[in-house]
Amino acid sequence: GEPIKIVEVLEMLADDPGCTLVEPIGARKSELKKLYEGELMQGGGHIAGWAVEDPAMLAQIDAALAALGSQEAFDAKYPQARGAKPLTLAVGDGNHSLACWEELKATLTPEERESHPARWCLAEVCNVHSPAIEIEPIHRVLFNVDCGAVLLALIAWSDSHAAGICFGDAKQQSFTLAGPHVANVLSFEHPVAPLTVGTIDAFIEYFMARHIEARVDYVHDEPAVRALCRQGGVAFLMPPFEKSDLFKGIVMGGVLPRKTFSMGHAEEKRYYMECRNILGEE
Repeated sequence: GEPIKIVEVLEMLADDPGCTLVEPIGARKSELKKLYEGELMQGGGHIAGWAVEDPAMLAQIDAALAALGSQEAFDAKYPQARGAKPLTLAVGDGNHSLACWEELKATLTPEERESHPARWCLAEVCNVHSPAIEIEPIHRVLFNVDCGAVLLALIAWSDSHAAGICFGDAKQQSFTLAGPHVANVLSFEHPVAPLTVGTIDAFIEYFMARHIEARVDYVHDEPAVRALCRQGGVAFLMPPFEKSDLFKGIVMGGVLPRKTFSMGHAEEKRYYMECRNILGEE
């Protein structure tokens, strides 16, 4: 028969510096029914999972979500966007897996769509401020280019877009432009995007359109970026990614630029401990 289809976990992030949503439930995990526990392969450490079934705890989660998504809380966190529609949870990863439902929905009757298992997704809600979540920038490296030519093009682009680029990190968005023999800290006084990575990506798109020989890659690890520079690459090293910037970037700019940040390292990303059958078959 047709293979059973499962859906990847949809990772949802909450901007909850007060730790009102996840942490109070975690503090009471000794009261919960344990579903699984064991060691992970490849240096991943130890994992355990508990079921939250108590109606009072579920009501507590609902109340915390309602408070985080209130207009008052949103306006206090993001005064620049006061009055806009509140953002309660942001999608961190797994949104592409929802395409399974979009594809299947076209084959179902309106009645079947109301109750089909694929209509619901498996979601993981995390507090972006948890110390367990490490958010690191993803750097940009250009190849087949000259560092001086990139700098001159960057200055010209900045002038044409009134971005106000200057040497030093005294302005709003700072970054390091590094080549085989030199590295300079630069910053924008009037950036064209809410986050540094968005402003840099706007320049790279401009540059790549005018230099067909150029190639761009996205590199997580800074020592790896430095090594590529020694081999001739020209890098835009992004500043540390502040957790609050994640939601700020979404609120002020919509969808974040591709490969804006990385959450965790490889050892923390290779496990899928929960899944659900989305066709309702055994």
